[in-house]
Amino acid sequence: MTTPLHSNRTLRSTALAGVAVALALCGAVGLGAPVAAAQEWLPTEGGARASRPAPGLERIQVNEQLDQALPLDLAFRDHTGRTVHLRDYFEAGKPVLLSFAYHTCPTLCSMVLDATSRGIQQAEWTPGVEYTAVTISIDPDDTVEQAARKRAELLATLGKPEAERGWHFLVGDQDAIDAATEAAGYRYFYNANQDQYAHPAAIMFLTPEGRFARYLYGLEFNPADFRLALLEASEGRSISTTEHFLLYCYAYDASANTYTVMAMNVMKLGGLITVFLLGGFLTFFWRRERRRDPSGSARSEDQDSKSVRVALDAQPNQVRTS
Repeated sequence: MTTPLHSNRTLRSTALAGVAVALALCGAVGLGAPVAAAQEWLPTEGGARASRPAPGLERIQVNEQLDQALPLDLAFRDHTGRTVHLRDYFEAGKPVLLSFAYHTCPTLCSMVLDATSRGIQQAEWTPGVEYTAVTISIDPDDTVEQAARKRAELLATLGKPEAERGWHFLVGDQDAIDAATEAAGYRYFYNANQDQYAHPAAIMFLTPEGRFARYLYGLEFNPADFRLALLEASEGRSISTTEHFLLYCYAYDASANTYTVMAMNVMKLGGLITVFLLGGFLTFFWRRERRRDPSGSARSEDQDSKSVRVALDAQPNQVRTS
């Protein structure tokens, strides 16, 4: 027989276990380090000094187009020279990772693509399996051969063979490029003096229907942010129960450019799990007590049998009296 003291201790332990499980689920991916921001200080021999703003910097920006559609009928050429449309890379249940670059860029483009490659490499999901990655060149003079060469370089270091069919490099004419970047809110310009394009360091995540769901910025992407952005873009479809919990517990903080824990949802989830655990334990204890004390059920059955016999005995007397 379970003593009241033992039952109370068990219930308290159950409640604490429920909260612990909830926190473990919501903290599974961890907060990680913040995404790298643009460098604002330059090192010198005498210490750090503020960097000077680059000319035309106000023309480089991203105006997020959340929930807006990317024109999927735009035509480009892939790394094999085949004419394709953006629609070809969107299918049910699979989000799309979109990035812009150009393949003669000596600095930032390579850094953005390298950061994107690291994000893909560190993510549990793989392009070509759970999602699709598309990189569009912003330089209409880029060739199919240049796109194919850059793609091969990145795939060689990725370590994910499935990405061969899931990461696509596209080149196109100026009209198609302008339409795609305009839809994404991606602002850049060509600097004739340096013969380079000045552009933001950003990647975008789109839903399977081609709508912008999330933007990430910088030259280093937190693996947790990368994963959650893919989950969010997938709109809750084709993801595991644990990943559903992650979406419930985390929300994107635009000011910090990262995902943060939603305390209220953690508390709600902890309370819900606690209720289920308590209900399960109470049901277990009740059924165990019933098995330990079968005499109560036997007495109840004896009383029912006696009641039936009394009722049967009374029926002939009622007949005779009538």
